[in-house]
Amino acid sequence: MMRESDGGEMASPASGASGRDETPEQRADRLWAELLQELRVAQTGVQILFGFLLTVAFQSRFGELSSADRTLYVVTVALGAGTTGALVGPVSLHRMLTGRHMKPETVTWASRLTVMGLVLLVCTMAAALLLVLRVAGSNTAALWIVVGMVVWFGVAWFVLPAIARHRVLARRDRN
Repeated sequence: MMRESDGGEMASPASGASGRDETPEQRADRLWAELLQELRVAQTGVQILFGFLLTVAFQSRFGELSSADRTLYVVTVALGAGTTGALVGPVSLHRMLTGRHMKPETVTWASRLTVMGLVLLVCTMAAALLLVLRVAGSNTAALWIVVGMVVWFGVAWFVLPAIARHRVLARRDRN
């Protein structure tokens, strides 16, 4: 029996019981279905954000942006493209590996791409927010707001799950 380890990766039975009676293939199928649900949520938001970013260059006020803001815009669009690639990547990975008896490995790599996509999404949102707030107001206030947003996303998306995982594993070790 295999169990899920960090980030949806598949671990060997020696690393602990999964608490479910399923074969490695069944587990991989279940984890893949769960990952797809997560990706559907993330991909929709990323596609909307990326679409809006692409339209900014065609707005009449775009020509009024400073050189620094234009550079920030280009970086933001590049980050958005990278985010889209990382979050759509699991679909391509699955399609290319389907039928090759590699579902556990596919789940592992797709999970890694998804985490990379989330990291890139934080960067994309931070850059987009910084650009909008720089255009709308004070550079100093914009920077502090963006730092606060990045800290919040870091806590909500990465720190809280790590704490939850640590507590559950510590409780299991005591039992």
